[in-house]
Amino acid sequence: MQVTVWGENAHEKRDASVRAIYPDGMHETIAQGLRAHLPASAVVRTATLDQPSCGLDAATLASTDVLTWWGHMAHDRVDDAVVDAVCDRVYRGMGLVVLHSGHWSKVFKRLMGTSCNLRWRSAEDRETVWTVDPAHPIADGVPDGFVIERQEMYGEFFDIPRPDELVFISSFSGGEVFRSGCCFHRGHGRIFYFSPGDQEFPVYHHPVVQRVVANGVMWARRESGVRSARYELERKELGWLDAAGGRA
Repeated sequence: MQVTVWGENAHEKRDASVRAIYPDGMHETIAQGLRAHLPASAVVRTATLDQPSCGLDAATLASTDVLTWWGHMAHDRVDDAVVDAVCDRVYRGMGLVVLHSGHWSKVFKRLMGTSCNLRWRSAEDRETVWTVDPAHPIADGVPDGFVIERQEMYGEFFDIPRPDELVFISSFSGGEVFRSGCCFHRGHGRIFYFSPGDQEFPVYHHPVVQRVVANGVMWARRESGVRSARYELERKELGWLDAAGGRA
């Protein structure tokens, strides 16, 4: 299994407070958590925004079984050609795990077809993550509820399509609730969105969060499928193909 951990690596360069928590970058901490929880045969590599092709050139994407995505302050700097390529790979069978503020990424919004807006409060909060589908593979080894002591608040309404599967919901000290662990299917691909992970707090050092992300990667992994009539129809509906079948 080939896993690519993608991160902006922008806050880490700009903000000393973030560097203090993630001195090697959030992407490296996420990757380390995956290496600790995935099978030893898994290959986990990282890619960042400041690399050529945003670190996601054709060869990297072609060899990626599952891509994890964390972004926040530089969504608009991701080239549209990279967005096209990532979404195309998802439709062909690449798994995608979208983390925290990646809900506003071009990739996630394209695949959801909605604004992906939500309520939020940036003040330090206490989040309790509740497992609402304990039989789901992403909940394997995860307690019925676990606490993240310091975290940004995300609250409903979350403007996404109804999830195909809902694994986690979160509650906050202000009384807000949020669908924090959502699964979707697009073409041959599986997508898992998991909301904990604000850059100002050490969320990706949390052992249960690391387990959830690793479980999400395992669930999202699928063998790449061949082109299908459903795949081409969905591409046409999204405006990616013209009437003759070429790229619009």
